[in-house]
Amino acid sequence: MRIVRYELDGRVGTGVLEGDVVRDGNLAARLDRVTLLAPCEPRTIVCVGSNYPCQVAEKGRPWPERPALFLKTPNSVIGPGRAVERPSEVDRLEYEGELAVVIGRRARDVREDDYAHYVLGYTCANDVTAHDWRADGQWARAKSADTFCPLGPWIETEPPGAAELTTRCNGEEVQRSGIDRMIFGIGEILAYVTRYFTLSPGDVVLTGSPAGVGPMADGDRVTVEIDGVGALTNPVTTRTKETHR
Repeated sequence: MRIVRYELDGRVGTGVLEGDVVRDGNLAARLDRVTLLAPCEPRTIVCVGSNYPCQVAEKGRPWPERPALFLKTPNSVIGPGRAVERPSEVDRLEYEGELAVVIGRRARDVREDDYAHYVLGYTCANDVTAHDWRADGQWARAKSADTFCPLGPWIETEPPGAAELTTRCNGEEVQRSGIDRMIFGIGEILAYVTRYFTLSPGDVVLTGSPAGVGPMADGDRVTVEIDGVGALTNPVTTRTKETHR
């Protein structure tokens, strides 16, 4: 089942996608008539770094003994088609295609072999990063500026299994890996995360990005696609500073 959040004629709703039709109670609308929004509204976004062997090797990092965690803030979330905005002072803005796990029920001290009971479903994510700011140690702003967490296009409730994750920039493949190659699997990640963070319905866990992380520039279109889950596409623009009065 595919769960969507959408806007139609000024109304925001949550429905189920059946073929190319969104159904929400008595409403049935073709997908091309609605605007898809981020499929959930997380209060907490927990991310895992260095979780693919290919990225560990590419970066020359030591093999991780446990998931490396960091956070993104809710203001960073946008839906499919929305523009990722590069702050004008950032020289290098990077894409990081990832599988996102959406929580379906309150999760605390989850057991690794019981994790599926706490998962609503899966979606695509782009863990956008301002490389300049990460390099100077400012991880909070490097990961959490406005528009830095595209999610979508919907929540797929079926587990992705050994699906391929592919990232494309302007149609050119820049990342590819089977998600079954992750160093820490979904169960391991949720068990570890919920030792420290209680997760609520709608919260999101990003599971890491494979090798090939690279820059995005104005006018680029970046697509993160996961077989059986969907494809998330966002354009890139430059955000100029607002004048405050």
